[in-house]
This record gives sequence, structure tokens and C-alpha cells, in this order.
Amino acid sequence: MTQLQFNLDMDLLKESVLNSNIDAVIKSAIVLVLNEYMEKERDDYLHADAYERSPEHLDYRNGYYERELTMSIGKIKLRVPRTRNGEFSSSVFEKYSRCDQALVLSMLEMVINGVSTRKVTHIVEQLCGENISKSFVSSLTQKLDPIVNDWAKRPLNITYYPFVFLDAMYIKVREHNRVVSKAVYIATAITDHKKREILGLSVDHAESFESWSHFFKQLKSRGLQSPKLVISDAHQGLQKAIQREFIGTSWQRCNVHFKRNIIERLPKKDSADIRMMIKHIFEAVTIEDTRKCKEELMDQFGENSKYKQALSILDEGFEDTIQYMEYPEDIRCHIRSTNSLERLNQEVRRRERVIRIFPNTQSAFRLVGAVLMHYQETVYSKQKSIKR
Repeated sequence: MTQLQFNLDMDLLKESVLNSNIDAVIKSAIVLVLNEYMEKERDDYLHADAYERSPEHLDYRNGYYERELTMSIGKIKLRVPRTRNGEFSSSVFEKYSRCDQALVLSMLEMVINGVSTRKVTHIVEQLCGENISKSFVSSLTQKLDPIVNDWAKRPLNITYYPFVFLDAMYIKVREHNRVVSKAVYIATAITDHKKREILGLSVDHAESFESWSHFFKQLKSRGLQSPKLVISDAHQGLQKAIQREFIGTSWQRCNVHFKRNIIERLPKKDSADIRMMIKHIFEAVTIEDTRKCKEELMDQFGENSKYKQALSILDEGFEDTIQYMEYPEDIRCHIRSTNSLERLNQEVRRRERVIRIFPNTQSAFRLVGAVLMHYQETVYSKQKSIKR
């Protein structure tokens, strides 16, 4: 077994200590360890120590060459051993970069948290005294691909999700030398144990029945069972896809969006009474009381032409908006709207604004997926069951 032997450059270390240059001390120690580690790697590769004769010799030593390695403590210069046939390669240097893992993870963390590529390169230069190109940072983020893909394809048949929330947000992507708008579909859920979880995402063209159906089929292929209730806005293609793909599932129209649609159709003046009654409708404790309040409102204001549009919206979407009333009171406030999903969308948007235009669809999927993973691990996974 080859032993690691450290030949300290005492003059350099003594000078560093005397000058209180702790960075230089650390760098010297790291250079020492890595050089000796690579020497051991070559011995193991050759099946022989230096000057040792062995019938198992695979190759012969052929001196050294210098190579720089950028680490979180700065740039260091290593003495890399080589062999005659050139087939030996040290594991110290990763082929994709010359950065240590801590620096790589820090850079990825900055990207996920919405720091622009330009700022990342500047921060690394300040930390390490080394200028890293924007193209390098961009290529580095591709390391996230297998991680995000594995997360996005994880099985969903282990847990039952009685309540599923759906929404779409729009981003800009370069495609065939043009900037186009794409929809990011996001699904979250509440489990039987009243824990929130992000189920998945998809990047596709504008919202449509076909696009939503494709997204649902992806979720079902991963084991998602038909939920009891799906909560979303009133996009017609989405409604149709829910009916087609989730047999036996009820649809809850987002309560907040619904009330907003009604209020927007009311006149600004002389509408205080009807606004108050609309509020009371959705504050009722039982579904019977909710329906009763609605009928009273229709009786009182139904003949007034200035409320015609607002009351038409109320009447048409009322039943779809009170589906949450069929469930226990402690869960109603959590399943009557898509507010929780919209807060998640805001986190994605905060980081997406930094990029503004994604170079391609895969880069959009990568970043949004990484943000969702990060949110799941740092927020949802650490939350206790949703408050009653």
C-alpha cells in the first residue's frame, strides 16, 4: 500500500504564518495534500511505487506538469503526475470545470435564488480572484438536469392526494430565433396527512385542452390517482381536461378569482349593499345557508339592470365555487382558492424576472423545476400539517 508522505515547503509556510496570511497557509496545505494524493493515484495505477521493479507494471512514470485549479479559497497551482502512454488521469480534476464542489454548489444556489449570471461571475471573481465566463456559469447549471428530471418523474402512487391545485404562468423563451410565450403548468396538492406537496410541472404552448390533458396524463403515468377535488381557475380547456382525465372528481372554481370577477362587473357607486351580501354568501357556515344567501341576493337585486352582468356571473358559476363547502370546516379555507399556488408562482416569477428570456425550453424547465424543488425542501417539507 502506498503511503502518503508530505514534504512541506517550510520556508513558504513559515513566511505565511509570520505574515499572518492564513489564506496562503491553507492554500499551501491543500496543494501539499492534493499533490501527494495524485502521486498515490499514479502509484496505484502503475501497481508499483517509485523505483520499484514489478512484473505488474502497466506503464512508466513520465514526470509532471503544472495545472491550475480554481477553488472557493482561490486559484492554486498543482503538480500533476503523468505516465509515458498518457492514459493516467487524476480524479482531482473534474472534466467539466476547475472549481471545487463547494464553489459549484454555491454558484448553483445563487442561480436558483435568482442571481443573474453576470452577478454570479462578479461574485466568484471577488471571492476567488478568478474571472469565470458567463457561458461557464450557464453550462454549469446543466448539472441540475438529471436532478430536476428525477424529481419531476418521481412516483406519485405512494401517497393519495385528495386535493389538487392547478395553475399556469407565462414565460418568454427563444425558439427558432424568435421570442415566444410559453405556459408553465404547475400542480400542487394536499395529502391525506394535510401536508402540502408540489406534484410536478410542464412547459408547453399556450393553455389549451390538449396541453392540460397532456400534463394530466404525465401525472397519471407517475401514479396520481383521481383526487376528490381539483381547484383551479375557470379556463375552459382546463375544465374540459379535468372532466376527461379525472373521472369522478369534483371541480372547485377558485373562490377568490370568482368573487373578483363579480365585483369587477359592479358599478363603483351605490353598490355597497350588494357587495356586502356577496361577502356574506361566502361566509356562511353550511352549504344550505350559502345557497339561501345567494337566493336572497338574487331576489333583492335581480331586477336591477345595473347589476345584470355581475349577477349573471354569480348565477352561472355559483355551484362550482361552493364545492369546498362539502368538506369539513377545518380544511375549507385551504381548498376554496388557488392562493397557495399563486404564492408559489410568485417565488418562481421572482427568479424568472432576472432571466427575462430563457434561451430554450429545457433551460426554463430546469430553472423552474429547481426553484420548485428548493421550495418543496425549504418550505413545504418543513411545515407541519396545515393549520386548522
